[in-house]
Amino acid sequence: MPKKKAPQEGAKKVDSSNVMGLRPEVLEQPITETLELNYMPYAMSVIVSRAIPEIDGFKPSHRKLLYTMYQMHLLGGARTKSANVVGATMKLNPHGDAAIYDTMVRLSRGYGALLHPLVDSKGNFGKVYSRDMAWAASRYTEARLDGICAELFRDIDQDTVDFVDNYDGSMTEPSLLPTAFPNVLVSANQGIAVGMASNLCGFNLGEVCDAAVAYLKDPGTDLLEVLKAPDFPTGGELLYDEKVLREIYRTGRGSFQVRARWRYLKGENLIEITEIPYTTTVEAIMDKVAELVKAGKVREIADMRDETDLNGLKVTIDLKRGSDPDKLMARLFKSTPLQDSFACNFNILIAGMPRVMGVGEILEEWTAWRMDGVRRRTYFAMKKKQEKLHLLKGLKKILLDIDRAIAIIRETEEDAEVVPNLMIGFGIDQVQAEYVADIKLRNINKEYILKRIEETSRLEEEIADLQDIVNSPARIRKIIIAELEAIKKKYAVPRRTQIIYEHQVLDEPDPEEEIADYPVHLFLSREGYLKKITPQSLRMSSEQKYKEGDGPSQQWEANNRDELLVFTDKQQCYKTRLADFDDSKASVLGDYLPTRLGMDPGESVVWACVTADYSGHILFFFENGKAARVELSAYQTQTRRRKLTGAYSDKSPLAAAWLLREDMEMAVYSTEGRVVVFHTASLNPKSTRSTQGVNVMTLKPKYKVETARPLAQTPIQNPARYRARSLPVAGMLLREEDRAEKQLTLLE
Repeated sequence: MPKKKAPQEGAKKVDSSNVMGLRPEVLEQPITETLELNYMPYAMSVIVSRAIPEIDGFKPSHRKLLYTMYQMHLLGGARTKSANVVGATMKLNPHGDAAIYDTMVRLSRGYGALLHPLVDSKGNFGKVYSRDMAWAASRYTEARLDGICAELFRDIDQDTVDFVDNYDGSMTEPSLLPTAFPNVLVSANQGIAVGMASNLCGFNLGEVCDAAVAYLKDPGTDLLEVLKAPDFPTGGELLYDEKVLREIYRTGRGSFQVRARWRYLKGENLIEITEIPYTTTVEAIMDKVAELVKAGKVREIADMRDETDLNGLKVTIDLKRGSDPDKLMARLFKSTPLQDSFACNFNILIAGMPRVMGVGEILEEWTAWRMDGVRRRTYFAMKKKQEKLHLLKGLKKILLDIDRAIAIIRETEEDAEVVPNLMIGFGIDQVQAEYVADIKLRNINKEYILKRIEETSRLEEEIADLQDIVNSPARIRKIIIAELEAIKKKYAVPRRTQIIYEHQVLDEPDPEEEIADYPVHLFLSREGYLKKITPQSLRMSSEQKYKEGDGPSQQWEANNRDELLVFTDKQQCYKTRLADFDDSKASVLGDYLPTRLGMDPGESVVWACVTADYSGHILFFFENGKAARVELSAYQTQTRRRKLTGAYSDKSPLAAAWLLREDMEMAVYSTEGRVVVFHTASLNPKSTRSTQGVNVMTLKPKYKVETARPLAQTPIQNPARYRARSLPVAGMLLREEDRAEKQLTLLE
């Protein structure tokens, strides 16, 4: 900073009279000089000492609070009143109790602003997703350090970081915390300084550790492959845009979209919002929705209320009859904070200078800083061992003549001369002589001394190993990698923010697009031809036309708004709306589904079902005797995704499939002529589409399951004969009276 200048030539002196007649002089100063001398120091103080985080991921206020709690033995200890922590922190942070407590609240588990909270809290700490939910005063709440803080303070007492004086010079504090993982990427942080700001989003701890390990092994690795996307403690859904994220990872600037997570309860005709974007609050969302309803821009909502309780966030929207939840949510995403953008600005202090960096640069800086910390820690341990080795070498010389050492001590008249006489008598230095002189009389025996000296060779090996680590960056990287892998194993949790890729994003519906609502009849042939016929057309002509060699396979009564799920012999499911098919007649072949749905070459239809709400289950029966009960909702997506792979198990060919609306008895037929009758309630539903199911029928090697049908649709007269007490069973041979086969004759 330039020195304060004398009044410039031409500067005016203004006289100002007061009521007592005194005339003090007032010196006019150029505004540029005032800014330079008075405002710039303040601006730099805000940037460096308050608002911008450093490479350990903390601002000074965070660091001072956590270090105070560490000094209070709150890591692994019992909780104490938050007021005690606030008061103790003022020895390092003199900005007032309110500011300190606000800092503690943001770091707490109760508030929920961090993916991995650093303060284990008890009591009301408010919620990050609520604007109006205030936290209790510090005298009511309790706190201690969370377990993960052990990784923030690892080896802090082994010279891993520098210590500096506090504001009044009465004690010291760490300039940085020796975080054993890249906390700067894990803990979300934001701050507004003078002329600049910082806004860091959080990332999943497991993915960050994997990314750091990958970077340590290969600095040129593609981080986006490992560090998939940001993660937020409030969950929600992140709309994945690879180009945008790559730019953020490269430059540290950019923004991406996050939206709320919701579900529709058909029976109650309401929408439940359970997770919202990190950047907004429940109150802001409800205010905006209420504004849209009052303005008449949203007419589908009957009521909206906040049902947040101890179980977590929940906003409920009651719908009017006939409202489409997908269309409503698409409109709300566009018009309310239910979908919001997060603007990234990865501005971090590096050696006291603010720098905007991409993820790769941040990992580079953190790696260099962490390697220096591990090197300092290793050097500290090596020096301790060298000091001990030095003492033992002096003890080894005493071993040569213990009696002489005793004689020197006994013959020395003054206590102050004992150490100098030992130094002269054995040729050792003062430190070694002090060590020998302080040995207890009971320890002056060969056994004790020999045991101490045996440590010499071990210490020399350990010192040589530590020296090698200090001089070997490759070994230091291996140590850091091992620590990161251990941290991931111990503390990593699954992602909270779901990644929604481009093909999963639901396009905003056209308000003018309305699907006609009317009943239809569907007919599917064995070769995959589908016809959609209205009841009026079917009454005029009900005789179905099929291709030569083809015939009927399935038929349904449905609604034009329903969806069709088509399963193929390659374990894939193709989804489409019935409204996408034109109304046809019984006299035409219909639409060829493999072509219409864009199936793979050689792929053919094996089964299909129609649904309006994805309620119920699908029963898959496989030729190997297994049956799987899969929830139909497992095939539901929030997007217009048309193709699902892994629609059912590929371990055995599919023998039959049925859409189950309610539990019933099923009859399973084998090629041996055996039948098993069982109740579907004995099969547990699965949400995994490709489940192999459970055995229901035991088969001999050359036989397989032929088909399966509801018992009510079979000619079986005596079902008790075939009922299974437990599964699996071999079944009973089908009797003649249960076949009900009719003799077929050719008509001339």
